[in-house]
Amino acid sequence: MSTTPASKRNISLTGDIQFTGLQLNDPMEVSAGMLGVKEALRHSVKEMGIVRSMRALLAMNQEEGFRCPSCAWPVPEKPSRIAEYCENGAKALADEATLETVDSNFFQKNSVEQLSRLSDYELNKLGRLTVPLVLRPGKVHYEPISWEDAYAVIAKELKSLDYPDEAIFYTSGRSSNEAAFLYGMFARALGTNNMPDCSNMCHESSGVALSQTLGIGKGSVTVDDLYGAEVVLIVGQNPGTNHPRMLAALEKCKKNGGKIISINPLAETGLVKFKNPQKVGAMLGSGTAIADIHLQLKINEDIALAKLLLKELVARDGETGSVFDHNFIQSKVAGYQALLTDLEQYDATELMERTGVGKEKITQTVELLASKSNIIICWAMGITQHKNAVATIQEYVNILLLKGAIGKPFAGTCPVRGHSNVQGDRSVGIMHYVSKELNQRITDHLGFDPPTVAGYDTVGAIKAMHEGKAKVFICLGGNFVMAASDTAYTAKAIQNCRLTVQVSTKLNRSHLVTGETALLLPTFGRSEKDMKQGQLQFLTMESSTGKVRRSKGLLQPVSEHIKSEPEIIGMLAHTYFEGKHSMPWKALAFDYVAIRKLIDKTIKGFKDTDQRSKGFGYYLPNNARAGDFSKLPNGRAKLTVNPLPGHELKEDELLLMTIRSHDQFNTTIYGLHDRYRGIYNERRVIFLNANDMEQRGIQKFEVLDLVSNYEGKERRAEHFLAIPYDIPEGNAAAYFPETNFLVPIDEFADKSRTPISKSIKITLEKR
Repeated sequence: MSTTPASKRNISLTGDIQFTGLQLNDPMEVSAGMLGVKEALRHSVKEMGIVRSMRALLAMNQEEGFRCPSCAWPVPEKPSRIAEYCENGAKALADEATLETVDSNFFQKNSVEQLSRLSDYELNKLGRLTVPLVLRPGKVHYEPISWEDAYAVIAKELKSLDYPDEAIFYTSGRSSNEAAFLYGMFARALGTNNMPDCSNMCHESSGVALSQTLGIGKGSVTVDDLYGAEVVLIVGQNPGTNHPRMLAALEKCKKNGGKIISINPLAETGLVKFKNPQKVGAMLGSGTAIADIHLQLKINEDIALAKLLLKELVARDGETGSVFDHNFIQSKVAGYQALLTDLEQYDATELMERTGVGKEKITQTVELLASKSNIIICWAMGITQHKNAVATIQEYVNILLLKGAIGKPFAGTCPVRGHSNVQGDRSVGIMHYVSKELNQRITDHLGFDPPTVAGYDTVGAIKAMHEGKAKVFICLGGNFVMAASDTAYTAKAIQNCRLTVQVSTKLNRSHLVTGETALLLPTFGRSEKDMKQGQLQFLTMESSTGKVRRSKGLLQPVSEHIKSEPEIIGMLAHTYFEGKHSMPWKALAFDYVAIRKLIDKTIKGFKDTDQRSKGFGYYLPNNARAGDFSKLPNGRAKLTVNPLPGHELKEDELLLMTIRSHDQFNTTIYGLHDRYRGIYNERRVIFLNANDMEQRGIQKFEVLDLVSNYEGKERRAEHFLAIPYDIPEGNAAAYFPETNFLVPIDEFADKSRTPISKSIKITLEKR
C-alpha cells in the first residue's frame, strides 16, 4: 500500500486553546435533589426532545428496558419505576440518543485538520455518526464507504501483516458481552492476544491486588450488602459525580444505622449531603448527611493511613482480644504474624504526619472499625492509578481480613467500576494475558487453537505502535488517544499505523488522530432497537457487583446505515476467513442467542444466560463472596506486607491528581460546568492549596502551565487558571483528559501497569 504518513496531517491534540469564561462559586453542600432533576431533564430534552426523552428515561435500568450507558453501578432488586437513573446517567443517554447527526456531506465540508481545532466538548456536540467512512492515505477528508468495502479493507490489511501480533484489538467498556466475546475470539482466531482494554487504565490494579489476596479479581459484595453494612469506607472515589446511584444505597445504609467514612484529598459534595431524587419527601427536606467522618488524606498516603489504623487496631486487640476475628484468621488467613511484625517498625506519629489527618478523626475511625465487624471498603481510581496502587489496595484488604469482613453478608470488597460493561468485557475474554483453562475451552468448544503467548496491554500496545512493531489498530468504542497516558506520545504511536479502525457512536479526537488509512464505523447506542431477522434483540452486560442482565433498546436507530457491534465483528471475521473457519461468524453476526450459547460453553460461570439474564439477571460465581479461598496457596486468603510510597518531591514540585468534572463521563464532555466544586463555564483550571499559591506568588485566576519532568523529559499542559481550593498542601488537582499530556508512558503501577494519573509530579510556570 503506497501511503503518505499520517503524521503529515496537521492535527491538533488540544483544539484551539481558549478560556471560555470562568465563573467561580462556593462548592455546593448538597448533591442531586431538584437541581439534579432539572439538569437531567434539561440535557435530555435539549438533545432528544420531550417525547423521546420520556420514553427512554422511563425504560432505562428497568426490567424490560436497557442498561444505562454510563457507569457500572448495579440496578437494585426493586428499582424505582419513576427514575432508576441519575443525572449523569440521563446525560449519557441524552448524549448517545441525541437527534443531532453528522453525515458524509459534513465530512466533505470539514477536514480532519479543521475538526481537530475544536475542543473535545465541541467535537462531542456535533452528533451521531450515520454512515461508514474512510480516510484514505494522504487525504484530510473522510469519504463514505460501503460496509462490504470497509470489511474488505480491514481484512486485506490484516492478511498483509507479517505476524498476527502486528494487529491490536482495543476494547472500551461500552460494548456488550456478546460483542466483546466475538471480538476477543476473532483476535485469538487471527492469532494474537493483543487485547488491551480500558481496565488497563483504571481497575487493573484492583484485579491484580484482589486476585493475589482473595483469589478473584472482582469485588465480593452485592448492592444489598451495602444496605446492611455497619461501616462503609469510600476511598479515592467521588460517587456524587461518577456513580450517583450509589448514593441511594449509602442513604439506605445510613437509615439502617450504618456509618460512612470518606477518604479523599477533596471533600466531595456527594459524600457531604444527598437529596434522593426518587423520593418527594427527600427532595423537599434538607437532605441526608452521608459521610460521618471525612479523612482529608494527602494524595497517595493511603498505605500510611491504613498502617496507622492497623497499628491502633492491633493495640486494642492486644488489650481485649476481641477486635479481630481470630477464628477467621486462624482458619482462613495466611500471613498474620508477618503483618504484625511489619507494623511494629512504623511510628504512629510519623504515619499520622504523612497522612495529614488529625488525631481526633483517626481516633473516631479506629473506634468505629474496632467495634464493628460488617465492614465494606469501596474504592475507585483515586487509589488504582498510583505507582503503588496494588499495594495500596492490598493494605486496605488487610483491614477486612483481620476483621473477618470477607465472605459474609454486609461485608467485603467493592471496587466501583467505571464504564457500564468494563467488567463484563473482561469476564467474557477480553484480556491480554493467557488463561490455559480458557484456551482449552476455546479449543474444545470453538474448534480452534488460540495463541499461547501473552499480548500487549495498553502501555505495551502504545509502545509497540510507536516503535513500528504494530501496524493495525482496531478500537471497539472509546476515545483511546485522549484516554491513554502521555497524549503526544500516544498520538504519534497511532499515526505510525498503516490502518486504524474505530467502531463508534459519536465523533471524538481519536477519529482525527489516525493511521495512514482510517475507518470510522458507526454503531448502535445502548438505547436503540436492534432488529435482526424481524426480531427485537437483546444484549447482556455485567454490573460492578458481578450480576449479568439483559439490555433491550427501544428507540429507532439514528440511521438505517449503522450496524450493531456483534454484526460488525461477525461480518468482519466472516470476510477475513472467507467463510472458512470453525466458528460460523456470519450466522453469529445475526444470532445473539447462538452467541450466548457459545459464551455459556466457553466462559466459566456463565450458564443458561439466554434465560437467566431476564429481569434483573443472575450473579456470576464469586469465591470471595462465598468465603472460599481454595484457589490460593494453602487455601487461605493472604495478608500482605506493603512498603510506604516514596515520591521524593523537589522543593518546587506538587503532586497532581487528575479528576472528572460533574459534566463529563470518562473522556466524554457533556458541558463546561462542575457545579459541585463551584466551577462554571471552564475546564482549564487547576485546584491549589492557598498556602502553596502564596509561597509561589500565584494569584487567583493567574494563568499557568503545568510541567512534569520524568527521566529528563519535559511534558507540558498549557493555559490553566489557578483556583484556591480546600486541598492538602503540596497537592493539586485538574481535569482529565486535558492533563493526560503530563503522565509519562513509562510511569505506571507496579504489577498492573496502570498509568500514574493520580500522582503526577509537576511544577507550575507562569505565562
